[in-house]
Amino acid sequence: MDSQFDKANIFGQGRENSAFAKFFTGTSYLNPLTEPTDGVFMANVTFEPSCRNNWHIHHAAKGGGQILLCVAGEGWYREWGKPARALAPGDVVVIPPEVKHWHGAKKDSRFSHIAVEVPGENTSNEWLEEVDDEHYGNL
Repeated sequence: MDSQFDKANIFGQGRENSAFAKFFTGTSYLNPLTEPTDGVFMANVTFEPSCRNNWHIHHAAKGGGQILLCVAGEGWYREWGKPARALAPGDVVVIPPEVKHWHGAKKDSRFSHIAVEVPGENTSNEWLEEVDDEHYGNL
């Protein structure tokens, strides 16, 4: 483990994200910071180098979406049809509902962000195809 990364990752790595592993390429970890019943669910998600989640969409009839608060390491965020955005600690990404996107670590860095589920009506996540190695490798 990288002690400098672990020190910066102040919300903690948590446990291996086995429940959602099928929606990730590589290994990720999840540390819930609130309970879904608290009104706003927040969790620290840590990605091993090259780990990323599949393309996905946060659906909502009203409200909804997701906010990423970057905590440690370096990562990527990409919306469908747009160039990838490099992420570093202190960056904030506001993802409106109904936007196809993915996020994860750079090839040579672990990466952590706080994922905030924006409250809304009839919210759900739709998990889609993997971000293929060729697409990811060109970043």
